[in-house]
Amino acid sequence: MEELGLADYRRLIQSLKYCVLLHDAHTKDIIWANTAACELLGFTVDELKPLKAPDMSANARQYRRDIGRAWLQRAADHGMSATEWCYRAKSGEEIITEAIAIRVDLPSRPIVMVQFRDIAEEKAVQHDLFRTEGRLRAFLSNLVEGIVVLDDDGVITFASESAAKLLHTSVGDLTGTDFTTFCHPESVPVLRGIIARTYRGTGSEDARYRLVARDGSVRWYAGSCQYLDIESDLRGYLVLFHDISDRVAEEEEHRRDRQHLDHLARYNAMGDMAMAIAHELSQPLAAAFNFVEGVRGRLGGGETRADKLLWGLDNATLQIERASQIITSLRQYVVRLEQSMQLADLNAIVEDCLYFIELRAGEQGVALSTSLAEQPLPVRCEKVLIGQVVMNLAFNAIDEMAARPAAERGVDIVTRRDGDEVELAVIDYGNGLSAAARRRVFEGVFTSKEHGNGIGLALSHRIISRHNGTLGVTENRPRGAVFSFVLPLADGNEAGHPRQG
Repeated sequence: MEELGLADYRRLIQSLKYCVLLHDAHTKDIIWANTAACELLGFTVDELKPLKAPDMSANARQYRRDIGRAWLQRAADHGMSATEWCYRAKSGEEIITEAIAIRVDLPSRPIVMVQFRDIAEEKAVQHDLFRTEGRLRAFLSNLVEGIVVLDDDGVITFASESAAKLLHTSVGDLTGTDFTTFCHPESVPVLRGIIARTYRGTGSEDARYRLVARDGSVRWYAGSCQYLDIESDLRGYLVLFHDISDRVAEEEEHRRDRQHLDHLARYNAMGDMAMAIAHELSQPLAAAFNFVEGVRGRLGGGETRADKLLWGLDNATLQIERASQIITSLRQYVVRLEQSMQLADLNAIVEDCLYFIELRAGEQGVALSTSLAEQPLPVRCEKVLIGQVVMNLAFNAIDEMAARPAAERGVDIVTRRDGDEVELAVIDYGNGLSAAARRRVFEGVFTSKEHGNGIGLALSHRIISRHNGTLGVTENRPRGAVFSFVLPLADGNEAGHPRQG
């Protein structure tokens, strides 16, 4: 094969995309440049030859003439020297380059061949990467959420600074450590179960953990876990967690508060029932006692007519049966003191309460009227609590009307359906409430009764709110007030209709 000639080599050099400048090894003068160098700098070879470093280098201190000559001299003395050099083009544009100077001993004389390329875009990208990395590090270090990546054995292969802060340790201490060593014993199976259920292609799974920090403090965390596979250097289970100890404490306080609310509601219900039953039972029991004493007297006086004795015993039996009926009604109400939600008919709840409401109304000489919706009104609720609200509103209305003239005493109880909601209203014709009173009537300190404490309405408001409903009061024009609550309508087919007509 014919060897390449001088013209071939010249053509090859001119075809290079790398820029090439040839300097005299002794004087450092430019003696030649290839096409790429001429195009980048905007000079012809003849224009480049007389130029010195100040003519074609940036004005910054690090690109002074003596520094450039020293760089070229190192290549002349040691064979090669690399640097980052900023050239100035004919147009004045400054071009940052990566430059390598190499000593080449030609037969005619030694030269220094400089190869350089524009790295402005690379520098910009590198700058952006450094800036992004810095921002990302600052972001990760200030996250309230900890981040760890676990391998199949639960060992931490990556940890964020925020995770180290949450666990009161360092990133170095976390890396390579079994994450379960930070888990409270009751949370270890939770974590292992999530890892077992999370694998490639599945979504993330949420859970709560109790983690023990290096200082011994135990906190609640909520987080998610999902499988992560980024090329070959980051693969495993990505666990994100953030502190929810305050939320858990609030939930526990709310649970205790709700239990206390239920206790108060049931206590009030039983108190109301006990007062009504004590009053109501006293009459039939006293009458039965009188009838039995009458029979005893006749027997003691020698009167033994069977018809009179039977009349006395029959009437005593009737009074005892009435007392038994009262106790049965109470028992039927008490057995409904369940704590679980169930499907119930609002009309049926009202009917269960009517016996006791009628007792209070009769005692106060108040005419009671009911207008219940013809169709069932299914709601999902705790029946005894909603029943207590019904009785609270009814008793308040009856007590309000007791102070009115006998001919004006009346209370109406109405139920109806309104779209996807059901409503119960208790209407009285008393003095009503002022606008200011209506605003604070459910605060727990408001009462219009001489010996009242206002807790009944406050409890009723919280009970209805717990059932995703609303309790309110409006004017009953021209006189009186309307206390009503609204509850979401349930699907009556969830477990069959709760009430048959």
